[in-house]
Amino acid sequence: MDSHDEESPLVADSSPVQTPKQNHARDVHILSSAFLLIFLAYGAAQNLESTLNTEEDLGTTSLGILYLSFTFFSLVASVVVRRLGTKNALVLGTTGYWLFIAANLKPTWYTMVPASVYLGFSASIIWVGQGTYLTSTARSHAKDCNLHEGTVIGNFNGEFWGMFASNQFVGNLISLAMLSDGTEGSTSGTTLLFVVFLCSMTLGTILMCFLTKRNHNAEDGTQDSSVGVYSTVVSLSKSLVTLLFDARMLLTIPLIAYSGLQQAFVWAEFTKDIVTPALGVSGVGGAMAVYGAFDAICSLAAGRLTSGLTSITLIVSGGALIQAVVFLWLLLIYRLTSGVLGIMYPLLMAAMLGIGDGVFNTQLNALLGILFKHDTEGAFAQLKVWQSGSIAVVFFVSPYISLKAMLVVMLAALCLSYAGFLLLTLKKKKNYKHKCLVPFCSITEVVHRLVEVEVINNTLLL
Repeated sequence: MDSHDEESPLVADSSPVQTPKQNHARDVHILSSAFLLIFLAYGAAQNLESTLNTEEDLGTTSLGILYLSFTFFSLVASVVVRRLGTKNALVLGTTGYWLFIAANLKPTWYTMVPASVYLGFSASIIWVGQGTYLTSTARSHAKDCNLHEGTVIGNFNGEFWGMFASNQFVGNLISLAMLSDGTEGSTSGTTLLFVVFLCSMTLGTILMCFLTKRNHNAEDGTQDSSVGVYSTVVSLSKSLVTLLFDARMLLTIPLIAYSGLQQAFVWAEFTKDIVTPALGVSGVGGAMAVYGAFDAICSLAAGRLTSGLTSITLIVSGGALIQAVVFLWLLLIYRLTSGVLGIMYPLLMAAMLGIGDGVFNTQLNALLGILFKHDTEGAFAQLKVWQSGSIAVVFFVSPYISLKAMLVVMLAALCLSYAGFLLLTLKKKKNYKHKCLVPFCSITEVVHRLVEVEVINNTLLL
């Protein structure tokens, strides 16, 4: 009798509750740390492309090709992730970043262009895999621990994007330390820097192998290999075409595109036209470190505050307002000055832009995770298609457009995307209220019917 009493709680407690809890926390930490190690190297290398590989605009052109490739392969990334599984897609996705950094050890058109094209493919599957894996982990954690799903998704996205955003801080500090002698164009200095980056990426790839394999709905289709090409075509059409007819996705796409525009603005325009004239080329690393630090802090804070659609609306509104202030400041007020203010203004703007980026990263991922539960891969594929497409446009257009014209475009894009987002939130709230009122109305009708029956019975009795 005693043995039965002792054994049954052990079985009930250990398998369904305790083990999943441990695995969920572990996977979020591993995923966040692996992305930090990989992207501290890639992010810093991307910031240096236009400075180091200047011959025939090799650096800028390579980035443009990369994001065009990223846009194209994002169209099929959801299918690839379903066939491989999220963990395998994440591990395979790291190889493109490794090869891109290796190509920078001998940057020529024959090494950089193929590496950029392959990185576009790798980036598409690693980011669709990341969004799907993190959302699946959050849902499992919420289900196993009896927690509010929206809150868990927000917290997990906050931790991930906080760690991810710090790559700008850490990576740029490494670049600043190793190239601080002012010889950023020298072969020995850059070679050592890229070797350090390769070591960091290798550690990130190894760490990714320790993730737990997750079997959620979208991966079930990988098990039936007999359907082959037909199932792939069906999955592709469902992920891409169907979502484009979904009003929720159509209202979200402008905000997704804007999130890409504001990132590319920082990388292509802000560093070139604001930071470099005020702080010099060596100051780009410091300004981007400030950007990354505030991006990371805001990502952590925004993730913790996210609990559902209402909190997402408030947080996105705050981020949009902060970035609008920066754009208006640059368009109407800012002038290059000397002294302490000349140094502080670009750093303050970098901090504000970092806050906005932290808001859009966490909230867009949380929003897609909440709205598109039944097609997570397709939703995150759409995120990367429109985001990378808008980034590619900025890199190709940047040499031919003035800073003022770009600021006008940024303000117009911000206003349009925010209007679409507000329309989406109002529509969702109206649907929620309607669902709440229908049961209330039916209950009221039942009460009225009961009263009528009671009156009739009393009349008959009389």
